[in-house]
Amino acid sequence: MTADLPVTTPRLDDGDIRVLLLENIHADGAEFLRAQGYQVETRTGALGEDELIEAVQGVHLLGIRSTTYVTERVLAHAPDLLSIGAFCIGTNQIDLKSAAERGVAVFNAPYSNTRSVVELAIGEIISLARRLNEKTNDMHAGIWNKSAQGSHEIRGRKLGIVGYGNIGSQLSVIAEALGMQVFYFDVADKLALGNAKRCASLEELLETVDVVTLHVDGRPGNAGLFGADEFARMRPRSLFLNLSRGILVDTKALRAHLESGHIAGAAVDVFPVEPKKQGDPFESDLRGLPNVILTPHVGGSTMEAQQDIGRFVAGKLHTYLAEGSTDLSPNMPHQQLPAYRDHHRLAHLHHNVPGVLSAINVILGDHGVNIEGQTLGTRGEIGYVLTDIDKQLEPETLDALGTLPETIRLRQLS
Repeated sequence: MTADLPVTTPRLDDGDIRVLLLENIHADGAEFLRAQGYQVETRTGALGEDELIEAVQGVHLLGIRSTTYVTERVLAHAPDLLSIGAFCIGTNQIDLKSAAERGVAVFNAPYSNTRSVVELAIGEIISLARRLNEKTNDMHAGIWNKSAQGSHEIRGRKLGIVGYGNIGSQLSVIAEALGMQVFYFDVADKLALGNAKRCASLEELLETVDVVTLHVDGRPGNAGLFGADEFARMRPRSLFLNLSRGILVDTKALRAHLESGHIAGAAVDVFPVEPKKQGDPFESDLRGLPNVILTPHVGGSTMEAQQDIGRFVAGKLHTYLAEGSTDLSPNMPHQQLPAYRDHHRLAHLHHNVPGVLSAINVILGDHGVNIEGQTLGTRGEIGYVLTDIDKQLEPETLDALGTLPETIRLRQLS
């Protein structure tokens, strides 16, 4: 157990709870949290590590998107932090293990912007196949270039999807409805939808399809997934899209294959290094190429998606704080109990070793506390117990539970 960890968190009144939301999180999320009585501060840009350490002092709930990184060092300097909301799909910008070890639950929105990313991918595939970006640039330059040369329908073309999760599988269905033949590769065993065909390897997919699109997560093991060898293996005059994570692709290798003509066009929405806030300079190896569509990480940035994400993640943060529910958390055991009215609730996060549940119940019994309901879940080295009891705990009971050697964080919710 971390020596400086505050194992017992006192019950907080709603008006005492401080929330910090960064990176232009949708106003609906902030308004929902304000409606619960919380003190909510919003900021437009991302924060660096030192800036974030200063900003999270006294903060209980932190909301970020994809550009703010919550490192082990940040977590070590945030003793009051109870939960982090990633108002996006990915959580690779958060040290999930360190957060769990410090009793900080993380929540994200794995489904809310799926449709937005899929629609952008479809739009960019059509734009690249029809060379619309080159046509519009010519028109703005006063050049009338009415020609079918190099323009193609996507009907009948072979789409290769790398990563067949929520986004990849929905893209599969829509692309097939538009007449594309769909192939996919995933390291996990994923059921094919419609007439999609699974490839046994990434190499097989690259040698088969006309369009390659990446939809995998940003875990460190995926860094450098696509480099010179993968581009060379793609079929001549193929199209390439990356709407997932910037660290996946060697952009210098992509530029070289675009300039040689081996890759006919590309669309890139994510980059290894991205500006922290609106209006900051943007640098990339891919700038200045006429056959490349560059967008500023807007795959999920539609009003519909951001509103859904704002509401969804804010709701998860509130439910965790008020009821202890960890449903869908990527770093906690998934546990929840029905909403309580006539009793009180205790949330106990601990190291997953045998005998903890028994020790908790012995302490409660010795102090005359009756258990109304209880659930235990484990996830790797972490265990989580929610217990409904018939009365608020006395300080000596809380002390006994908090000083169990396995305790990470103890919260009395009401």
